[in-house]
Parts: sequence; structure tokens; C-alpha cells
Amino acid sequence: MSVLDFLYKTAPGRVMLKALTRPGVSRLAGGFLDTRASRLLIGPFVRRNGIDLSEYESDGFTCFNDCFCRRIKPGLRPVDMAPEALISPCDGLLSVYTLHRDTVLPVKQSAYTLSSLLASDEICRELEGGLALVFRLCVDNYHRYCYVDSGAQGRTVHIPGVLHTVRPVALESVPVFIRNTREYTVIDSESFGKLVQMEVGALLVGRIRNLHGPGRVRRGQEKGCFLYGGSTVIVLLRENAAAVDEVYIRNTRDGVETPVRYGQRIGRSLLPAGPGGE
Repeated sequence: MSVLDFLYKTAPGRVMLKALTRPGVSRLAGGFLDTRASRLLIGPFVRRNGIDLSEYESDGFTCFNDCFCRRIKPGLRPVDMAPEALISPCDGLLSVYTLHRDTVLPVKQSAYTLSSLLASDEICRELEGGLALVFRLCVDNYHRYCYVDSGAQGRTVHIPGVLHTVRPVALESVPVFIRNTREYTVIDSESFGKLVQMEVGALLVGRIRNLHGPGRVRRGQEKGCFLYGGSTVIVLLRENAAAVDEVYIRNTRDGVETPVRYGQRIGRSLLPAGPGGE
């Protein structure tokens, strides 16, 4: 039995999980991963997950989190800068959903309303009929993410929550987004109009490190990074703002998550050229 199976599928495991997901425990664990002592974990982590450090700027890790949010070498994550291109903001596994009125965001065996995800009915009304792009990052993925388009970013909204893992086994019994810490910003983008870009933390992450406040942002500009743990990036687009390549829609319909990379083209804008689609 795996650790996740034990935590989620047994009575003793669920008792332990309740203790593990307390904010203080998450902060303590995250704090340790920022210490020099945590460097002892780097070698086993890299070997266990088959990570090729030759692709990364890997000299002088001072703690485990330095390794986990390591920066990739220049040129290895080219960003499609064509104005009409819809890009992936991160490495991960992509699923695509249409945003309906009552359900919204099915993720594996869970489903959540958009209002519970965003805690904003006003934004939800604007997104009805649009698309949700859900990028699930695994522990061996590159854990930095970028802006999907250039435009004017609003303030970052922080929604605290009890942290749970986003790995699929957990979704069999626990609503993942309802109880996860998440942050999002609304961006008036040049190619897709108003969109939402959200980051969701997972068990023992607790820290989503976004870099910028309100102001102008650029497509491909680093938005932030996750510290240790599996994590998720979500992009929410308004109706008729973009078309996603059919392979991602077909795979999602078949229950398959599709690997994508930071900066990779995954679709196209449907709006007229010009700022905000004007």
C-alpha cells in the first residue's frame, strides 16, 4: 500500500492526514526544506524521480527547495511569441473543460463550482461558457510558470485553505480545490481578453511564490514558482476567446491527461488582433 493510499483510504491514515494538513505543520515542513540540512534530501529525490540536472542551473543548491524550484537553462523552454498562440504556462499534464453554469471544473472524480474555486460570483458570470485549462504538475516537473499572454494584471487574490495532495489517488475521496490554498489574478490580456490565471498548492507546499503585483506583464515572463509538492496551474478563458487543439479535448474526453511544456503552443486566439481583442 502506498503512502497516499494509507492516508486517504484507512481510518488511521485519515487521522494522520488531518494532523499533517494543519497550517502549522505545513509551515514547519516547508521551513525545514529551506534549511541547509535539507540538502541531504536532494540526491535521493533526484535519483528517485529520474531528474536530469544537466538541463538545469544546478550549481550551489543551498537547500532542498533550491533544487525543487531549480531554474532551467536558457533556450530549453522556448515560448511561442506569436500573438495568436495560446501557450502552456508550465510543464505538466493538461486537461481541458468547458465552463458550464452549474458544474464547473471536474478534476478526476471530483467536481467543483467555479464560484467555490474563485470565491467570486462576478468573475464566474464572465467566464460562463468559456474554457478551463488544468495543468497538473508532478514532482519531477519544472516548477516555475509564466504568464500565458501580455496585458494588465490586477491584484493577486489569495484564498487560504487546508492543504491536500493533488495526486489522482487523493481525488477518489477528497474535493481537491475546495480545500487547497490558491492564488489567482485577473489579466486583461492582449490576445484573449480577460482571463484568470490561478495557482493551487498541495500537501506540504503552503507557499505559492508569485513575483509581481498589479501592472503590465509579458507573455512568457516568469510569474512565479511552487515550492515542494505536487501543484496545479489553471487558466480560465471566456467564451469564444480561444480554441484549444483538438488532441487535448479528445484526450480529456477519454480520461487522458496530455503532457505539455512551458511556452508550448496548445491552441489559438479567436479574437480580433489588438489589445484585449479589440
